[in-house]
Amino acid sequence: MNIPLTIAGAIMVLTTAVHIFAGGPEYHDAYQTVLPTAHLASMAAVLWHAITINLIVFAVAYFWLAQHPSRPLMIALAAMQIGWIGLFLFYGTTMLGSLWPMPQWVIFAATVLLTIYGARQRDVALVT
Repeated sequence: MNIPLTIAGAIMVLTTAVHIFAGGPEYHDAYQTVLPTAHLASMAAVLWHAITINLIVFAVAYFWLAQHPSRPLMIALAAMQIGWIGLFLFYGTTMLGSLWPMPQWVIFAATVLLTIYGARQRDVALVT
């Protein structure tokens, strides 16, 4: 078992729980109340739940990778999470003037680093 990838999976489970139980009332419920049309509210709901699905898939993929090494899957996970990092950094700095109002990028950076570290573990044979 690859410990860094297992830790990354656990971080994604925790992130998913925070997203659902803390972010849901703070953001998702608010979007449904304040958006002016049913179309915008439904689009916000789709995007919210798409993020939830994405986080769950990240968690499952990391736990799977901890037992079944796959270089392409590791690269895909890291690339997607680098994309998330970029979004949080870009919109945090351009719209909010700081990296810290949306610190979620730190979580994704940690999992990318764990992915890289896990890929370098002696007990992992990266196969395609």
